[in-house]
Amino acid sequence: MPDLQRALPSSPAALLGAARALQPRTVAFRRALHRHPELGLRLPHTRDLLIAELADLPLTLHRGRDLTSVVAVLDGARRGRTTLLRADMDALPVQEGAGVAFASEVPGRMHACGHDLHVAMLAGAARLLCERREEISGRVVLMFQPGEEGFHGARHMIDEGLLARHGPGGRPDAAFALHVSATMPTGELHLRPGPIMAAADVLRVTVTGRGGHASAPHHAVDPVPAAAAMVGALQTMITRKVDAHDPTVLTVSRITAGTTDNVIPETAELEGTLRTMSEPVRRAVCREIERVCTHTALAHDCTAQVAIEPGYPVTVNDPAATARLADTGRRLLGDTRVHTMPTPIMGAEDFAYVLQKVPGALAFLGACPPGTAPHEAAPNHSARVRFDESAMPAGVALYAALAMG
Repeated sequence: MPDLQRALPSSPAALLGAARALQPRTVAFRRALHRHPELGLRLPHTRDLLIAELADLPLTLHRGRDLTSVVAVLDGARRGRTTLLRADMDALPVQEGAGVAFASEVPGRMHACGHDLHVAMLAGAARLLCERREEISGRVVLMFQPGEEGFHGARHMIDEGLLARHGPGGRPDAAFALHVSATMPTGELHLRPGPIMAAADVLRVTVTGRGGHASAPHHAVDPVPAAAAMVGALQTMITRKVDAHDPTVLTVSRITAGTTDNVIPETAELEGTLRTMSEPVRRAVCREIERVCTHTALAHDCTAQVAIEPGYPVTVNDPAATARLADTGRRLLGDTRVHTMPTPIMGAEDFAYVLQKVPGALAFLGACPPGTAPHEAAPNHSARVRFDESAMPAGVALYAALAMG
């Protein structure tokens, strides 16, 4: 594997200064994206805005076949390694309540996770890199992906050949992604080697009994007590079956049963999420969930149909790539603004699919809104979340430096 610790060809101060000079354009593009959020794998308006933003640059653009992805490729002046940089583009089904002047114009949709900042930062980095093409050894692949919010967009792009030897930019040697966070101080970089984000699977259980009149439960088989017992049994299972040093979270977030007060329903439904930090525990807990739910239902004379929908895998940062990202961050932002996270977080990220195949790293870039303490800020995915746009030059410069380093 190529050396990940080479010096930056351009000075960090020059890159950061150029990113700051580009800030009005970066902000304008971010706000245009924010006003027109789109969901899932089909983001035609977002794609068209992006292509227009990149139109004057000497990039080779590749559009996705079955999803509105965009891959932009820049060849440097000399041969060298290939670096992939990722930005996700999709929004969330959230009604905006942040009160910003450039609020979403689409009812029930909002860029509540900062993906609009990601796209604007990577587009800004593309501009800096094109201006410095003579300093680049190798190739830069800019991955603009839809469908991060639960739609497996990165996996779909990989299936379309993104990481293949004969793909849009060839097989990358390293891959990097930044994710803004409203609950971290603006301009700080937070990262860690190894697992940084969890695997996420969806649990759905249907408990079936026999309906009847609520005044005579002995003539029915009530699925509600069985479902209620499952919630407690599942939590006990986690504490008894999983090593406390291997983080695991199982949350039952929805229980549905019945239609009125005096009818015992035929079925009850549970839905929840499983978050794990290692594949062995993930597989073991999935087996235990089925065992616990099946036998708890039987103990109540019911049956249980258990379905676990596989979600994103664990996001695992390559140690050498993480060191490269941290070193680049220190040169750009200063030693005091780069922090090693003591523990991973239990959120999930589909950049994990890329990191399963290419050594790389994901890091968090703080974007806490001005005048708000990080611990008091509305978090990502909140309808009230706001991001500090002054963090974007750091992201633009980091992306560019990673491609040039």
